[in-house]
Amino acid sequence: MAKPRLVQNAPFGGKEISSGFLSSGWYYANQKWSHLRLMRQANQKPFYRSKLWWCGIILMGTGEMGNFAAYGFASIMVIAPLGNVAVIGSAVISVLFLKENIRSEGILGGTVTIAGIFLLVTFAPSVTQELTTRKIQNDLVSWQFLIYVVVAVITFCILLYFHKRRKVNHIVVLLTMVALLASLNVISVKAVATMIALSVRSNMQLTYPVFYIMLILMVLTCVFQVKFLNQAMKLYSEAEVIPMNYVFFTISAVVAGAIFYQEFQDASLLSGFMFLFGCFLSFVGVFIITRKRGKECLTSFYIDYGHIPGKKMRSKIQPDSNNLSYGSLCYEGDSVKAQS
Repeated sequence: MAKPRLVQNAPFGGKEISSGFLSSGWYYANQKWSHLRLMRQANQKPFYRSKLWWCGIILMGTGEMGNFAAYGFASIMVIAPLGNVAVIGSAVISVLFLKENIRSEGILGGTVTIAGIFLLVTFAPSVTQELTTRKIQNDLVSWQFLIYVVVAVITFCILLYFHKRRKVNHIVVLLTMVALLASLNVISVKAVATMIALSVRSNMQLTYPVFYIMLILMVLTCVFQVKFLNQAMKLYSEAEVIPMNYVFFTISAVVAGAIFYQEFQDASLLSGFMFLFGCFLSFVGVFIITRKRGKECLTSFYIDYGHIPGKKMRSKIQPDSNNLSYGSLCYEGDSVKAQS
């Protein structure tokens, strides 16, 4: 009996990828909106008791289901850089629902990002390797992957020590931990998606122990990713978290795919260069889109503090001043961090 196999070619599930990353864009905007609302409440409650926060988690779960389906049909090096679709979607959603202004930088950044998407999809090396359950088992104990796991685990433990013991909450520390978890997550997600696809197309693969090992790894890394990403969203503005998280995630995912699945093995020099240049354009486009999103002043020149216990509610609270901008918030992210 022939061994079941799944060949990864250039065509991929575009609908799954698009729906997944657009839902992730909803997640970013929704989570930031949820934290801002909680900070303004007189009696603050944990974020996990907010219905709006859970709405964001559900949207993220919906998006990840689309991403999960795409990993069964395409290589990691194609799917991971397309996370910039979430950034573009987040920018559009922020204009529609968070009432941010449309800026020329956003249009320029979107154009550069789309150019990067075209290059990385067009020149992504064609992966023709045959994926089988036995190959996944062998790759798990390969020397290059074991070295990568040891380095990643040691780095994660050091960062976790500084985060927990030394109370270091720098954005680079938080997002680096997210990226390290994401690198293992994409490996496990692709393995699980591939084995499910093999089971549907040919013989049952879900009886292999490696399937459940990868499934547990996928769930654990996903849960802790959400934990640290949520902390970054709470402490820092969306304009800071989104581009850095995209760059860190893309680099870690591409490196993980190259080490575990050897996705650059058959790549030509030209294809590899143009693919990396497309990733670079995507990075630049994402930073342009989000560069000044947190620095725009509010259009209304007053501060609405919400309900004050024991006081009657007023629609506007504006200190007396000859300056029209007195009392306005020019950078809402700074005020949130100061209160936290």
